[in-house]
Amino acid sequence: MNTERTLVLCKPDTVQRQLIGRVISRLEEKGLKIVGMKMLRVDEDLARQQYQEHVEKSFFSDLVSFITASPVVAIAAEGNNAVEVVRRLLGATNPQDAAAGTIRGDFGLNLTKNMVHGSDSLGSAKRELALFFSQEELQDYPLELDAWL
Repeated sequence: MNTERTLVLCKPDTVQRQLIGRVISRLEEKGLKIVGMKMLRVDEDLARQQYQEHVEKSFFSDLVSFITASPVVAIAAEGNNAVEVVRRLLGATNPQDAAAGTIRGDFGLNLTKNMVHGSDSLGSAKRELALFFSQEELQDYPLELDAWL
């Protein structure tokens, strides 16, 4: 088994449209374990770090304006091949290209207001998780569902 951790951000449009619970449900229904979660305001410095690969691109200022406009919910998800599983669950970056049944395909509005961010590689996941969570904020626990039934 290849257990990984990845970052999922519920972006401002998810928060404003009150769809945070829908995103969390999809992650859990897929079998991913939530090992960290918090609501926060992304400031310009954190936005620049998060989107460092886009700094020189024409749409960078729009990204920063959007992600800093309203609170986001940062989620650390864990599971077998979590990075790939989350990327598939989220759907194509552009909601118009995202398949029905994916989060972006079902709820995304446009390329900017595309609901969620998911780390695109294990390296990105490690870097991004460290931006949003301290080690103390990430929980290690077994899923022992049978013990609760």
